[in-house]
Amino acid sequence: MALATFASCSRQEPKEMKGLSYPTTAKDSIVDQYFGTSIADPYRWLENDTAKNVSQWVKAQNEVTNNFLASIPFREEVRKRYEQLFNYEKVSSPSKIGEYYFLYKNSGLQNQSVIYRRKGIEGQDEVFIDPNLISADGTVSVELLTASKDDKYVCFAQSEAGSDWQMIKVYDVASGKETGDVLKWVKFSGSSWFRDGFFYSRYPEPGVGSEYSGVNVDHKVYYHKLGTSQSDDLLVYENPAAPNMYHWTSITEDERYLILYAASGTDGFECYYKDLQKEGAPFKALFTGFEYKSSVIHHVNGRFIVLTNIDAPNYKLVSIDPAKPEKENWIEIIPERNDLLETASTGGGRLFATHLVNASHRVTAMEYDGNNFSEIQLPDNTGSVSGFYGEETDTILFYSFTSFTYPLTIYSYDVRSGLSRLYYQSKLQFNPDDFESKQVKYTSKDGTEIPMFIVHKKGIQLNGKNPTLLYGYGGFNVSLTPSFSTSNIILLENGGIYAMPNLRGGGEFGEEWHKAGMLEKKQNVFDDFIAAAEFLIKEGYTSADYLAIHGGSNGGLLVGACMTQRPELFQVAMPAVGVLDMLRYHRFTVGWGWIPEYGCADSSETQFKTLLAYSPLHNLRKGTRYPATMIFTADHDDRVVPAHSFKFAAALQEAHAGSEPVLIRIEERAGHGAGRPTSKVIEEQADKWSFMFHNMGLQPYAVTNKAAK
Repeated sequence: MALATFASCSRQEPKEMKGLSYPTTAKDSIVDQYFGTSIADPYRWLENDTAKNVSQWVKAQNEVTNNFLASIPFREEVRKRYEQLFNYEKVSSPSKIGEYYFLYKNSGLQNQSVIYRRKGIEGQDEVFIDPNLISADGTVSVELLTASKDDKYVCFAQSEAGSDWQMIKVYDVASGKETGDVLKWVKFSGSSWFRDGFFYSRYPEPGVGSEYSGVNVDHKVYYHKLGTSQSDDLLVYENPAAPNMYHWTSITEDERYLILYAASGTDGFECYYKDLQKEGAPFKALFTGFEYKSSVIHHVNGRFIVLTNIDAPNYKLVSIDPAKPEKENWIEIIPERNDLLETASTGGGRLFATHLVNASHRVTAMEYDGNNFSEIQLPDNTGSVSGFYGEETDTILFYSFTSFTYPLTIYSYDVRSGLSRLYYQSKLQFNPDDFESKQVKYTSKDGTEIPMFIVHKKGIQLNGKNPTLLYGYGGFNVSLTPSFSTSNIILLENGGIYAMPNLRGGGEFGEEWHKAGMLEKKQNVFDDFIAAAEFLIKEGYTSADYLAIHGGSNGGLLVGACMTQRPELFQVAMPAVGVLDMLRYHRFTVGWGWIPEYGCADSSETQFKTLLAYSPLHNLRKGTRYPATMIFTADHDDRVVPAHSFKFAAALQEAHAGSEPVLIRIEERAGHGAGRPTSKVIEEQADKWSFMFHNMGLQPYAVTNKAAK
């Protein structure tokens, strides 16, 4: 089958949109008082996502958006090309459960990946769970959790319409049949098996109508015994004095200890342990306070192996005796170094450490005491790795590698020999030799040096006319590392540039880098992103006429803040599922958990003023010309509720003085992003690229499908 051929991207004048008519959005007279300052909130009514008038508003906005997108002459050609690119087999790393291996496979365009089981690593694949048979529209996703110690039973988490709410079901491994155990109202939990049941975390059942927007409090840990009703589950841990807490558990591989983590938000957390060999043993504190992050990786030879950032902003690995957990008794396994120790894992009796070097991964294998170490040879020095997990008795582990020009590839790793072998390589219509990636450094507003990855077709001219997408996140200690995106091929094939800076607030360079972009220093993140745009323009990669910005969740906040602070710098802005109302974000679902990162407008006048200074919703100015904007959200997003995007869209449509479109794309039966079916992914990405190209006045390639039929 021949590949499609493409013409060059050609420049046209952006289409005037003076005739674009937006739905009328009612306003009310609500005014809140913050430390003597009056803040109007005229679109408060849009927070009620189940109200009839909000549903009508959503329908009207989607109609305008859909009509606009349908009018883009090349939109369907972009969709066809992306569907063609996306239509390749996708396979996950196998997970070993007894004599079986479980893995996800998608033949290409299936809405959800199917979970397969095979006996032995070379065995024949057989369908274990096909989520596509559960819902006609493909919006139910299923996630493999953990198996019982005897490998007879396995837990799966099922989610509907992209919601964070999950339902845990138990299956018999050998027969593939459900046991009948069903646990509801589970969120932010795994399954920690012990004897004939498992520990898990859940919230109380929410009230009718508040399932996707009501505040989630009283997260509790329960133990479920197989064959019993959820109503009979044993309450293991709760903290009624602190309802705004997350709780989750793990079990040491030897089943000696139950590890409990308690977090007041998305930053630091406490750690407790419970001796399961002693009936009625209490939880004992291993780490208290919420300033640091310390995780138990393994328990071996009577000691915990712990990854911690206590006195080590770039993290270190230590060995701790539970009977003598004081810091002076710790034994250092991997000392802190200049590069971030991102993760540590165990398998096959070995320890694996993953460091970030200039935002790319390096993996080292060693004994539990840190001796006899060797670096694992990866396909490239620029890329991302995941894997190297297993049990003590495993001899083969799996890991995956990817980069901007290296599609996800899976390798098997022989623990004894230390050799890697290609297990699975993606086969898609993409020639990595046609493209290149590099890492540059630029200077932010305060003089801080920021690294940025830039990806484009080889031989590109730096004439300031290349369509460029600048993507960022910058928060919550999240590291952005090189990874392959099928969607980005649409941009790269058209002579476009993809740029991804490692902004402060992220975790690429340790806790100090994170702290430099949170709370009162959050403006540093926006300054870093703006400086990245200025660098791309100064160096001739692009110009303001050809520059788009995009980010999701906290990255949606990033886009919203930057487009309100420097609207003239960008031609297109696309904030997705963004946190856009910084004064009220903590009042919905688990928004309270972000207070350690952002601060809270209700807590102090200082934090209120900091948040008000950059809150995208509150910094729109009437009569300002903003970039062409398409806001992405979803009706079942119970992480960042769609009210953020609803209110921002209404306010931006009112304030905008230019002829560029201001649209909101509201996906139905979808959530924050996880579990989204392939059909919706393809449509969304086609809309994103079509909107971007169209508002840059560019005509992307015309796809010739004759040879591909």
